[in-house]
Amino acid sequence: MSKLEDIVSLCKRRGFIFPGSDVYGGMAGTWDFGPLGVMLKKNIMDTWWHYFVETRDDMYGIDAAIIMNPKTWVASGHAATFADPLVECKECKSRFRADKIADGITESVTTDEFLALHVKCPTCGKENWGPIRKFNMMFTTHVGAVLPEDTKDNPELAEKNIAYLRPETAQGIFTNYKNVVDTIYPNLPFGLAQQGKAFRNEISPRDFILRDRECSQMEIEYFVAPDTWEENFEKMRSLQHDFLENVIGLPAKNIHELDVPKEDRAHYSKRTIDFMFDYPNGEEELMGLAYRTDFDLSNIERESGKSMEYRDKTTKEAFIPHVIEPSIGVERLFLAVLSNAYTEDEIDGEKRVVLKLPKALAPYKFCVSPLLKNKPELVDKAKEVYDKLRQKYTFVTWDDSGNIGKRYRKQDEIGTPECVVIDFDTLEDGTVTVRDRDTTKQKRVKIEKL
Repeated sequence: MSKLEDIVSLCKRRGFIFPGSDVYGGMAGTWDFGPLGVMLKKNIMDTWWHYFVETRDDMYGIDAAIIMNPKTWVASGHAATFADPLVECKECKSRFRADKIADGITESVTTDEFLALHVKCPTCGKENWGPIRKFNMMFTTHVGAVLPEDTKDNPELAEKNIAYLRPETAQGIFTNYKNVVDTIYPNLPFGLAQQGKAFRNEISPRDFILRDRECSQMEIEYFVAPDTWEENFEKMRSLQHDFLENVIGLPAKNIHELDVPKEDRAHYSKRTIDFMFDYPNGEEELMGLAYRTDFDLSNIERESGKSMEYRDKTTKEAFIPHVIEPSIGVERLFLAVLSNAYTEDEIDGEKRVVLKLPKALAPYKFCVSPLLKNKPELVDKAKEVYDKLRQKYTFVTWDDSGNIGKRYRKQDEIGTPECVVIDFDTLEDGTVTVRDRDTTKQKRVKIEKL
């Protein structure tokens, strides 16, 4: 298994991921995707969208606003319950998420339970803790021309101007459920899918991009008849395994299911399965599958006064649908893909780092190079081949830096499946050398067969 620090180093060295605001010393819990990271991330998201939306007749996409009416988060329960257990060291004033610095406890831990474990502060090593407090993780912002200082003496005005950055993409789907039913009236069961940013004010962001304050989510709310939730839950469960293992290429042996007990489930869930993955730093959550019942739509109906019922086209029965929700963080899947692909081996006595990415996910499919960059005839022919490949494949790169061996090592590190090299034989017989990333084996191929 690769080490997390090796992956972090590769990501910065090759332009996958940089620390957020790096030039100013960074900002905890934020990360910027570089040129190659953007391409890999887009390929992952496009693959998910194709599998779950484009190839199905029962799925539809939406793209909701990030800033929503604050009533959204009251109805969803986030305003009251979206909180982590915060504990502060009285000695050094450092603050931590209690369940992440002590073994054997959950998010529902009490002060007495935490103190009984005699946890030492990770910062100063002392054992002098304050009481556990609930810390709401939603980011607050202000909407409109009224500034916060203008509302100090007017609580009502202040409340009217407060909004939140969405902590999940799901509510944008639920608030648009009625719009979709009223406009396209899809057959039940049907799903609404969304990809987009979510924001969580994590107490202690950690482990690279596993736990950060700004992330991308891919979520589906699958609306079903109440008495069919179990069969649809199992179907969606099977689809998640198929996608992760057979489409994305993650090893089944590294994916584990955790049936979340009631006391640890989200407030809206009647059943949740967490799909855990063996990351370099240990087993962590990769994605979740939840049965949200009619919790969200019923709350919206109550708060808005508008009916959320669906009328069955055959039986004419009216009811509020129940919901199955698969939810996955793009960054978590990104890191799972990277950690699975990261490989170190030895070629001709030389250590090699290679990203054995599935071809569909690799940032570049081909790298085209002239054997020697100081030979105009080779460069011209290589550019001709490059242009032909670019007409068919978007993700083709050009590289004429250094010698051919260094180019191979660079392309191995960024996961390019095949390198195409134009040499003097190309000028004679129209064949090129194609080198395989994983095996390093080479073969001669006619240009028109590429």
